[in-house]
Amino acid sequence: MPDLLVPLDPTSAEHANSLALLIGEATRADGQPPFSDQSLVDLRAGARAGTAIEIDGEIAGISIMTMGAAPAEAELVVSPTHRRRGLGARLLADVLARSGGRALIWAHGDHPDARSLAARAGLEPVRELLQLRLAPVRAPDGAAEARAFRPGADDAEWLALNAVAFADHAEQGDLTQADLDARKAEPWFDPADFLIASGDDGGMIGFCWLKVEGGIGEFYAVGVSPAAQGQGLGRGLVSAGLERLEARGIRESNLYVEAENTAAVTLYRSVGFVDHSIDIQYSSRPSSAS
Repeated sequence: MPDLLVPLDPTSAEHANSLALLIGEATRADGQPPFSDQSLVDLRAGARAGTAIEIDGEIAGISIMTMGAAPAEAELVVSPTHRRRGLGARLLADVLARSGGRALIWAHGDHPDARSLAARAGLEPVRELLQLRLAPVRAPDGAAEARAFRPGADDAEWLALNAVAFADHAEQGDLTQADLDARKAEPWFDPADFLIASGDDGGMIGFCWLKVEGGIGEFYAVGVSPAAQGQGLGRGLVSAGLERLEARGIRESNLYVEAENTAAVTLYRSVGFVDHSIDIQYSSRPSSAS
């Protein structure tokens, strides 16, 4: 039976279950999840569109892409049991067609098959996101004093701090109340893993948000107010985060950081994090348009 491209409906129990199963299979095979948290949040909220490729009634691959403003941002994955059959090329061609040939596409893990597919489609690498890991977890001295996040009471102030701390990083800095609410609803969310640093006046000046899942403690986001930068607070928050992971008995930690953010990369490596993998964002060339 030929493959069939169909809209992915995250409100359908059948499609939601297939999505979760495919994410799990791909994560085990590739060592990292195929979709970002923001993609999944947006998909469930209707802000991104999903497409599934079916073979004999079974979902064998999925793409998720933004809608509206160009260029579109997309991620895609093919089930490990259905790879090397051209399904990735089918999903990619569909993304490029629906985006008018203007797309930014993430390849998590920079696998050889992804590089080959991108080259055949005429895509160019434009961005590198490093995944760093630390094992065993050991906290250096100098942890910043921090308290636990208070859901509801801290939301507005944290969103404002996050926006200025990540003013040059729209994916993080543009988080809304709905985005925060979606993350607070995730099973991994624990306010005690969301550390807040305060200034002399009691206002927030920095944070270290941890995500503990599958036995690994991820530094989900670390941010410092521009007014408090240059004082070692970033390093102090990382140390506080590692202390929290140690207290929870977590022995391995990871994080994602832009390769061009040399200050952050230097900081994380100075406390023991080492390179683990690379995510590559590809851009379609003008000649990719059809």
